[in-house]
Amino acid sequence: MPRIKHTKNELKAQRDALRRFERYLPTLQLKKQQLQMEVRRLEGQMEQKRGEEEKLRSAVNAWIRLFAEPFPFGQYLRLTEVRSGEGNIAGIAIPVLEEVRFERKVPDLFLTPPWVDNGLEAVEQLLRLRVERRILDEQHRRLAEELRITSQRVNLFEKVKIPECGDNIRVIRIFLGDEQTADVVRGKIAKGRSVKAA
Repeated sequence: MPRIKHTKNELKAQRDALRRFERYLPTLQLKKQQLQMEVRRLEGQMEQKRGEEEKLRSAVNAWIRLFAEPFPFGQYLRLTEVRSGEGNIAGIAIPVLEEVRFERKVPDLFLTPPWVDNGLEAVEQLLRLRVERRILDEQHRRLAEELRITSQRVNLFEKVKIPECGDNIRVIRIFLGDEQTADVVRGKIAKGRSVKAA
């Protein structure tokens, strides 16, 4: 704890700091609550996307062995663009998925196996889900980091700064009270001596 001066100016500075901390703390607590809700919401969305991917994989399992055949998927399906914008949650910039574009060529029905259409559809859905999950993971990472920092600030204010200012104010007030009492006693002693001398 840094050494404090025992003056009226320091007392005023400590009171101002205490008021500032007490005024800012509810804002930080509100931000922390909002971030906690958003992180929980994102975790739910991430779990939902995992479920969708598992469901798609289990639906594809019936004919997945056909993928073992050499087939040039890259000729018929290509991820061309992933467009993401920027959103804002509690003052934190997060990526928001706007669009996923694929370039898809229609395979020749006479030259390709009959499962190719279903296979291309499944691959496209899996790629889309992976892109969505990657964006959600990045959102979660950023919000979780900000939640960690905000929690540290809330704890700093609640457990360190506000009690520290309260203790400093108490110590300064006791010191100033003692000084004032000592001044009164010195004044009375001086008055008593001057009365005796007269």
